[in-house]
Amino acid sequence: MGNKLVEGLSAMNTTSLQVAPDILVMNFTIVSACLIGTADNYILVDTGLENSAKFILECIEDKFGRNSKPKAIVLTHGHFDHVGSVIKLSELWNVPVYIHQLEMPYVTGKKDYPVGDPTVDQGLVAKLSPTFPHKSIDITAYAEALPEDGSIPGMPEWNWIHTPGHTEGHIALFRGKDRVLIAADAFSTTKQESLLSVMTHKEQISGPPKYLTTDWKAAENSVRILRNLKPSLAIPSHGEPMKGKELTRHLDMLVNNFREIAVPDKGAFVNK
Repeated sequence: MGNKLVEGLSAMNTTSLQVAPDILVMNFTIVSACLIGTADNYILVDTGLENSAKFILECIEDKFGRNSKPKAIVLTHGHFDHVGSVIKLSELWNVPVYIHQLEMPYVTGKKDYPVGDPTVDQGLVAKLSPTFPHKSIDITAYAEALPEDGSIPGMPEWNWIHTPGHTEGHIALFRGKDRVLIAADAFSTTKQESLLSVMTHKEQISGPPKYLTTDWKAAENSVRILRNLKPSLAIPSHGEPMKGKELTRHLDMLVNNFREIAVPDKGAFVNK
């Protein structure tokens, strides 16, 4: 039931937003993905849900032309709402899929994620989380570990940053020249546990989605690392992009009050 609801909500409202000349954010209501680069060299970051492929392909055709394809796919982690279309798209394009070494077992059929924890929040999304897909996928033919030096193949101006907590090998992407941050699920700008907040994108700084986060100490440290980069623009996977003084203020507030804002009162991973 839960995943069908998520897929249905995603299909109802898909939008795109050009946040920089070379960054297009594709929003599937529940989660977002990004196209980064120019027509002769671009990357897809995350692949949304299983039914997101159609909109991704439409955006690529509109922006870069018919039969265009990215040089690679970069996954911030392996949760279902980030890898939903990766099997279809990697096979269609025959391109490498880069992911952190610690996430490789989850995309090569070797390890499953924990089941979502419904006890962390009273919101409907949290309550439905045990029904969300948590089994590993298998893209062994395309999956490659990101280089250990922090570089990203095909994205020479960008670096990946290990931001564990939500998952073991969760990463964020950062471009130093203009301090643009793709935060993925390290933090959110909406209360992802609440269906109303997800649907309205009501702005509310928060930590990673609670029902799938397995290490809260690491998650807190990851938010601090990202705040210390002093990003000018942050693109989360859940919620709207945030920039400038508003972003700085919200990140400071999240770092200084992480336990109160982000960490649930109870849950399977709260005291680990």
